[in-house]
Amino acid sequence: MDLVLEAFDTFLFDPLYATFLPAKTPGLAPNGTYPSLKEVPTTAAYAAQHTWTYEPASQYLSFTPGKDAYMSQWPRDDWRRQLLTLFLITWVFGLVIYYVFATLSYVFVFDKATFNHPKYLKNQISLEMRQTNIALPVMAVFTAPLFLLEVRGHSKIYDSFHEAPGMWYNYMQFPFFFMFTDFCIYWIHRGLHHPLVYKRLHKPHHKWIMPTPYASHAFHPLDGYAQGLPYHIYPFLFPLQKFAYVFLFVFINIWTVLIHDGEYVAENPIINGAACHTMHHLYFNFNYGQFTTLWDRLGGSYRKPADELFQKELKMCQSTWKKQNQDVDKMITEVEGSDDRKYEPEEPKKVR
Repeated sequence: MDLVLEAFDTFLFDPLYATFLPAKTPGLAPNGTYPSLKEVPTTAAYAAQHTWTYEPASQYLSFTPGKDAYMSQWPRDDWRRQLLTLFLITWVFGLVIYYVFATLSYVFVFDKATFNHPKYLKNQISLEMRQTNIALPVMAVFTAPLFLLEVRGHSKIYDSFHEAPGMWYNYMQFPFFFMFTDFCIYWIHRGLHHPLVYKRLHKPHHKWIMPTPYASHAFHPLDGYAQGLPYHIYPFLFPLQKFAYVFLFVFINIWTVLIHDGEYVAENPIINGAACHTMHHLYFNFNYGQFTTLWDRLGGSYRKPADELFQKELKMCQSTWKKQNQDVDKMITEVEGSDDRKYEPEEPKKVR
């Protein structure tokens, strides 16, 4: 995240910190060296008076700082500034990814006929957004310290491709990352379904029986943080190239949207895509995996997506919905005891 931090500092946070937390020591001003206002001090002159020294976060991409980088009492390497900035980036950037990709999925992919499903909630999309808006800043509070440790050099993040254990590792780091996180999230997710935990933490996400893309990040904050923890732990245990780290962070957030979009592109026995995750929302105690079906198969929790999910004329027909409705009612009684959700009236609704 040091590369992301450098970019945001250069283009956004340097001026903000210089304005709201200006340096206490007098800055350079017209004097014997600069006798007139026309002779403005250079960035190098400001840097010469500052204890912080700029070092590019990457040899492949860098953002040269302007004079604002040297005009705050909190220099760029101050841990308080880094922590606050990382919190804001995690929160706001998370919101941007969520709203941009959830909206794209909603507009171009999501089947609006879902609004007529008997388990679609009243005002569901606004409720999903509200839950996300509550969750993301809290998740960012817990995530920012992990990013801070990484930025300050306590992880195995590397920059140059030659710093990898071998050139082969620059390619294999991706399957290694997915294998590790898929395994960890399976067990974390399964643990969140334990009766002692489910109603307190995971039930808010299962409020959405027929999720829309906006349900992707609509978690209880601690639930969302727990399921995201493997992504952040990985670079403290295993080497990870910093550009790959940023790419994977963005990809995971997009993937989370995709598995909630309700569009079942292919019946793949390996990938735990939208069809598998729909089965999880319908039947609760199945398909806990994030990327693959491997751990569900080994753990005895795999449930093959129903064939009708891959046939649009059957996926949205009343007979399919009636069966799903009956099955869901049984699962709700078994898992939750009673159903406190408020569903839309049963009359057909306009497709928005």
